[in-house]
Amino acid sequence: MEKKATVIGAGLAGCEAAWQLAQAGIAVTLVEMKPVRFSPAHHSEGFAELVCSNSFKAERLGSAAGLLKAEMQALGSLCVACAYESRVPAGGALAVDRELFSRLVTEKICAHARITVERREMTALPESGVTVVAAGPLASDALAKEISALCGAGLSFYDAAAPIVSAESLDMACAFTQSRYDRGGEADYINCPMDKAEYEAFYEALLHAESAGTHAFDKRHGVYEGCMPIEVMASRGADTMRFGPLKPVGLRDPRTGHRPWAVVQLRRENAQGTMYNLVGFQTNLKFGEQKRVFSMIPALKNAEFLRYGVMHRNTFLDSPRLLNADYSLRGRPELFFAGQITGVEGYMESAGSGIVAGLSAARRLCGERALPLPVDTMLGALAGYISDPSVSNFQPMGANFGVLPPLERTIREKKERYESLSRRALASLERWIAESGRPFPGAAQFE
Repeated sequence: MEKKATVIGAGLAGCEAAWQLAQAGIAVTLVEMKPVRFSPAHHSEGFAELVCSNSFKAERLGSAAGLLKAEMQALGSLCVACAYESRVPAGGALAVDRELFSRLVTEKICAHARITVERREMTALPESGVTVVAAGPLASDALAKEISALCGAGLSFYDAAAPIVSAESLDMACAFTQSRYDRGGEADYINCPMDKAEYEAFYEALLHAESAGTHAFDKRHGVYEGCMPIEVMASRGADTMRFGPLKPVGLRDPRTGHRPWAVVQLRRENAQGTMYNLVGFQTNLKFGEQKRVFSMIPALKNAEFLRYGVMHRNTFLDSPRLLNADYSLRGRPELFFAGQITGVEGYMESAGSGIVAGLSAARRLCGERALPLPVDTMLGALAGYISDPSVSNFQPMGANFGVLPPLERTIREKKERYESLSRRALASLERWIAESGRPFPGAAQFE
């Protein structure tokens, strides 16, 4: 009898889960509600649509984000492969042309012989059979109600997206190109410097700018720290932004020969370099206020805003109480969850959870024992964190070396310590791959 599974949602997590199941010989029905219905943050019909930044963070193996992507590659990640195929220059980060990235993922999913795509809204959870719920933090109201009834009330927070401006509208006489600390290509970032007076005027305007309505929620509460609106950051002190996304360290203004007082960095949005996003400028300001306040940045005084920043609600489960380390639901082991709804935070973290959920679901369908990833890998550590019943005041977690168990020997130098943690993780993953008894396309990197 043919083994079958259902995946709900074609975001990064859902696509990875469907891909892993199909690669394991499982017939997959992937249900995606777009274009029948769109969430408040989605606008494209394509799969794996990126709604916040277009960056998948650092590439270097001595970084948590780099280790995460290396592990995903070893397990045959679809999203990492498509990211490298659609990348745009971004210094030491892996950033993509978001439209090309989505198109590549969509094409590969739709072309897979074992994946059947159904474009419809899923209003109820299947009563039986192996299912991966990767409907995202913006699941439709009907499905969210079903999940809530099954799991209990979720927790809510706000996520925000940054504005995008056209390259041709920038005043390059007031800007310069340089990657921080000269990492990567010189033209990967456009830097928009401000002197002390310009920054203070900008800060005051931002403090008093009018935000869009946030319904019943107070915009200054329930904001996840990793994607904080710039106006909320400003409210925390005059220099908070200068120690955050507007930090000038590692940069030198060629016009003055000195480090600026503050710098707004712009990162490429597409391969052609015609669009740039304001790094760290997630916002919930009204569109007119965004135009008025952000145009006070000298290089943006004539900027054409191709997309204004938006803010939307995200919901995640109380996963430590509900989920196992293989992302299955306690009490209903044939039902798996993946993506931001589980409490992992970040594009690659969401995609990675989809890989783990897909692999776990495939093992269950094949009658194999659960085989959780080692906790000293980044994927395993994140799965362990979201399923740890001892975690109190559960909040979303992105990849970081703090979730990994410490090394047996103390290494004080941070770079060496992080590289050692990464080497240990990849060696541990290599052993896990051998134990799993399955071939993975990326495993050859360990040979």
